[in-house]
Amino acid sequence: MGTCSLEHSEVPFPAIWRILNMNSLAWCLLVALTLFLTVALSAAEEDVKELKIEVTKSVDCTRKTKNGDTISMHYKGMLTDGTKFDSSYDRGDPLTFKLGTGRVIKGWDQGLTEMCIGEKRTLTIPHHLAYGERGFPSKIPLKQPLFLRQSW
Repeated sequence: MGTCSLEHSEVPFPAIWRILNMNSLAWCLLVALTLFLTVALSAAEEDVKELKIEVTKSVDCTRKTKNGDTISMHYKGMLTDGTKFDSSYDRGDPLTFKLGTGRVIKGWDQGLTEMCIGEKRTLTIPHHLAYGERGFPSKIPLKQPLFLRQSW
């Protein structure tokens, strides 16, 4: 029986691979790919279970946002590895929407309430309040938590 030497261990490849005429290189690639995908999917979930709101610029005001308000804001969306997937700053056009009506992801509807004009926040949004199990093909992987920085 052959083995595949990885960084800290050796993984034996089954005899069936010899019967199927597969070599140890194919087994090693399969093991490495499986480990990579396992690590990548685990990292994507990163234990973000609930919405986290970090106020990065605090502003005093007499009226804060509430559901039903129309807000206009700039934002930058990033994956947990820091990769930017979208930005209103790049377009030079803020996003305008009615808060709490489902026009945006749930994490925004929840994370942008009680905000003052001029305030800045960073939201860490779990996948179930972002793009869910499916992600957003070509931009956001499966079960991906998001970091969103916005200013209003």
